[in-house]
Amino acid sequence: MNKKTVNILGIRGVPAAHGGFETFAAQLAPYLRDKGWAVNVYCQIEPDSDGALADDFEDDWNGICRIHFGSKATSSKGTVVFDWRCVRDAMRRPGVNLVLGYNTAIFSLLLRASGKRVVMNMDGVEWKRAKWSLPVKSWFYLNEFVGSHVANVPVADHPEIAQHLRRHGCYRAEVIPYGAERVDAAEPDAITAMGLTPGGYLVSIARIEPENSILEIVSAFSRQKRGLKLVVLGNFKADNAYHQAVQAAASADVMFPGAIYEKETVAALRFHALAYMHGHQVGGTNPSLVEALAAQNAVIAHDNRFNRWVAGEGQFYFSDEDQLAGIVERLDRGELDIVSSKARAAERHAAQFTLDDIHGQYEAVLNRMVRQAGPVSA
Repeated sequence: MNKKTVNILGIRGVPAAHGGFETFAAQLAPYLRDKGWAVNVYCQIEPDSDGALADDFEDDWNGICRIHFGSKATSSKGTVVFDWRCVRDAMRRPGVNLVLGYNTAIFSLLLRASGKRVVMNMDGVEWKRAKWSLPVKSWFYLNEFVGSHVANVPVADHPEIAQHLRRHGCYRAEVIPYGAERVDAAEPDAITAMGLTPGGYLVSIARIEPENSILEIVSAFSRQKRGLKLVVLGNFKADNAYHQAVQAAASADVMFPGAIYEKETVAALRFHALAYMHGHQVGGTNPSLVEALAAQNAVIAHDNRFNRWVAGEGQFYFSDEDQLAGIVERLDRGELDIVSSKARAAERHAAQFTLDDIHGQYEAVLNRMVRQAGPVSA
């Protein structure tokens, strides 16, 4: 019997070891496999410490075909070469193509020209981020426009992203946010090994970037001695001035354990935290915030329309460092209703962000692509 086939592009590979898209793919791929799909996931081969690159290969990962390509180029250039090779390979394979992110959406013109169907997650408004130079912003702007008009189905992970795409002439975007598996329990061993106690710390899990308010979070927390710890997960680089500034602002009660990708450890850090701190100022539905809701975390988030829609009512929002410091002070004194906030987080997750619901919405789109006889007009 011929199976329906989906090719997943745009990520560095599974299992997840990098970010939100990889985590999403590592969850969606087994779901589709169990629904009878043949699933291909493209994975990037990195050069070793000597610059040598392994040959291309395919393997099986839990019933999912992984297609491994590499490039001797590094950083963003290596990613562009990898994406190019993936698209060229997908052109000769059957199935619907699910592209996660639009950073090289211009390559998808080839997929459409070869008669392939493309579903593309449009991610956040990457070209608006302050960290990028003008040439990089221009590249992202071009690819966002191309992706939103070339994909058979552009997927917006947040209503505000769909509205943004409409302002740029794309009226076909379907809103499907991220999902997360509910966490009802977690062994405390992982956190006690780090010197933490349940309910005795706050946690932040994000890329260490200015637009994620990491410096404001650390500075606000470190203004005075607390009865709590602050755990900041993320990669820090010695040659990055912003990373150095964040670490320099930290009091002795701030911990920097680095980036942690072990699912059980991260789940335990979330579940046993007194509250989750989310400083993202831009973007759509952030997977880390959804995972905090799934872990029934009280949320302290930057006050913007993206975070407000995801976290909902009953959480705590700040616009600047002073407001955040005030929230932390009230939290430290036991003046905030954390129990109610945790309950509201669980309710919000159940209403909007369960894995089965989100994966089912994606499968419905993929099934529709399989049924269609021809390409959807742009």
